[in-house]
Amino acid sequence: MFGKKKSTPQIDKEQLALIETAQRRIKQKKRLYIHFVLFLIGSLFLIGANTVLGIGKDITFFEKEWFVHAIVIWLFVLLYHTFNVFITHKFMGKAWEQAQLAKLVSLQQERIAKLKAKVENDMPNKEVTKKIPPKKDMELTIIVAAAENNAIGKDNKLIWHLSDDLKHFKNLTNGHHIIMGRKTFESFPKPLPNRTHVVITRQSNYTVPDGVIVVNNLEDAIDASKDDNQPFIIGGGEIYKQAMHIADKIELTRVHANFEADTFFPEIDTTVWKETTKTFYEKDEKNEHNYSFLTYERK
Repeated sequence: MFGKKKSTPQIDKEQLALIETAQRRIKQKKRLYIHFVLFLIGSLFLIGANTVLGIGKDITFFEKEWFVHAIVIWLFVLLYHTFNVFITHKFMGKAWEQAQLAKLVSLQQERIAKLKAKVENDMPNKEVTKKIPPKKDMELTIIVAAAENNAIGKDNKLIWHLSDDLKHFKNLTNGHHIIMGRKTFESFPKPLPNRTHVVITRQSNYTVPDGVIVVNNLEDAIDASKDDNQPFIIGGGEIYKQAMHIADKIELTRVHANFEADTFFPEIDTTVWKETTKTFYEKDEKNEHNYSFLTYERK
């Protein structure tokens, strides 16, 4: 049996040019050191031959001039290479290598970020295998109370008390299917009366009271609510995020304050959603914050 051929990572032309430049610079530096040693030995040999051994002292003036010129030229080349080795080594030493490496890493990170962004834009949410729109006679509605900073809860609990919002929630969802995640369901003391609870959970053999429907994903939850003309998505944060792709309407209670939270509602994209109604209310003895009831419909 033949093994699978291993694929090699692809690098772009700019990265390849950087690598080739780095390799070329390293080779140049090695040659400079070799040349430095050779020129040092050669210059010392010429000077020693003339001054110590007396070679060249008995030659004619013209030949002596040539000998001196040779030493000067060798000395110039020596100084030139000395400059390259000891001055320009700053951009070919460790600091230069680190700068080249950092540039390569930066380019690779930018490339990965672009690929990641493209994948996230092209792929659907991992929890929704198919974006099947609700049936024509069904209006899938998200209902939520969210602060100005989109906070909706902390430690699986509400972080404010608005009596009117509870009444508003009851009036809208009464007689309908309410779709929720497991943690939202467990935040209730008991199932809410006169509503069909559809709970989404990955847990197998999840125990619920009679009448509560358990499913594994949002698609199945919508299918379980097919006989309801207006099922409601009531949380939590991840279920809201998934439902934003397929819901027809959002019933939002906007609490006019900011809160610390660990669960947040997704930002409403006004290029997708249109605000159709808004009613403002001031706080009172039963409602501790100013709030507004808003309705958004998909454009």
